[in-house]
Amino acid sequence: MDVSGAVRIGIFGGTFDPIHVGHLVAAVNVRHALRLDRLLLVVANEPWQKAGLRSITPATDRFAMVEAALGDVPGIEASRLEIDRGGPSYTADTVAEVAALHPGSDLFCVVGADVADVLATWEQSDVIARLATLVVVNRPGSVRSAALDGWRVAEVEVPALEVSSTDLRARAADGRPLDYLVPEGAVTCMRARGLYADMQMTVTSGRPGLGVPGALPAAAARMRPAVEW
Repeated sequence: MDVSGAVRIGIFGGTFDPIHVGHLVAAVNVRHALRLDRLLLVVANEPWQKAGLRSITPATDRFAMVEAALGDVPGIEASRLEIDRGGPSYTADTVAEVAALHPGSDLFCVVGADVADVLATWEQSDVIARLATLVVVNRPGSVRSAALDGWRVAEVEVPALEVSSTDLRARAADGRPLDYLVPEGAVTCMRARGLYADMQMTVTSGRPGLGVPGALPAAAARMRPAVEW
């Protein structure tokens, strides 16, 4: 907790389909660097920026995997806020809800460097800028191309881990090992629920994690993409 006595809460949202070690490495490094009291891994209910691109694992299953992955990791917790709110998941709504639930807290919204470049296109980005400090997670050597005028910004560098959720779903579907790529608890949860077993994967040359070639539709830029590190 900082000298002002305000509780420091981080909001790290994503599809987490599935959660993997890249997510956890980012989470623990952000919490350490910013001395957060709590870091919420907020599971998207309907990540509508992915609508029509691929099928999304049910939110309750994705939440169960996140909860199982975290185990007893101190200070980091799975959050159902967007699931319980229902409908499409907007970052601005989530930040506003956390602010209302924890008045007087210092809020931190965690995004990847690639996402930081398109913040101006986000739905109600002004709400996020007013209520939270933006935390930009950088991998070594990454460079942002857009200025972040009007934002309070903190940058945290994390190790570069080339982990793709698309590849992990394919591995799960055809029985390849997930060891050291997905936390053990999440793997156990995934197998117990039979997730990804019947999925047919599409190999593409597009951006990792999207499951289709090429760029996102223009409307998708208004929402937070899942972190795919």
